[in-house]
Amino acid sequence: MRNLFLALLVAIGGCTVRASDSAPYTPPADTKGSWSFTADPALPSVLLLGDSISIGYTRAVRAALTGKANVHRPMRGQNPDNCGDTSIGLTRIDAWLGERKWDVIHFNWGLWDLCYRNPASKNQGNRDKAGGKLSTPLDVYERNLEKLVDRLKSTGARLIWASTTVVPDGEDGRFVGDDEKYNAVAARVMQRHGIPINDLFALTRGFAGRHSLKAADVHYTPDGYISIAAQVAAAIEPILRAKERM
Repeated sequence: MRNLFLALLVAIGGCTVRASDSAPYTPPADTKGSWSFTADPALPSVLLLGDSISIGYTRAVRAALTGKANVHRPMRGQNPDNCGDTSIGLTRIDAWLGERKWDVIHFNWGLWDLCYRNPASKNQGNRDKAGGKLSTPLDVYERNLEKLVDRLKSTGARLIWASTTVVPDGEDGRFVGDDEKYNAVAARVMQRHGIPINDLFALTRGFAGRHSLKAADVHYTPDGYISIAAQVAAAIEPILRAKERM
């Protein structure tokens, strides 16, 4: 009955199954341990926005930028918040930005947007690329990104877009190749706004599956996240140095 009810809601609303219909998933191993840190008021503030992939690399980026920046991400209580898809982003971006003055914001949405979900699927997150509905069509993704970029620009922070990480063969809710399509749309938006791109897609495609948490999984091992974090920190650090010289 519950599945029938959900299907009726989708039909009545004339919408697709949304990523926000279920809580964004993050592998428990990636959230274990302490997430608290003491910010140094003398250092610039960096915000990392993104899904569970960004949760996986947040603490390694924080470690890489120790003494150079305070690295934050959205939190829910004591736990890191998964930013899900662009529609979730639009509803919660103001809360994530808060009142803090941000110097740099490194951000991404995509893996949740390009995912197909089916309320009847028993896969984690109701993923089902055979019988599910696309969370965010490309045209909606582009419009949502435009709105999110406008909001992020209003903070006065320097912005860095992170391209969406690779979709592996056999993923239950995502088609290989859609990652490139969504990245192309995002690149067009970023070009219009003059926002640099940190190409995490190229990096993770280069892993060739060697850092995958398991076969057909979009998540990564600790070594994989350390590699991603190194590239994220390397994208942020030159901006921090430039701000020091101003």
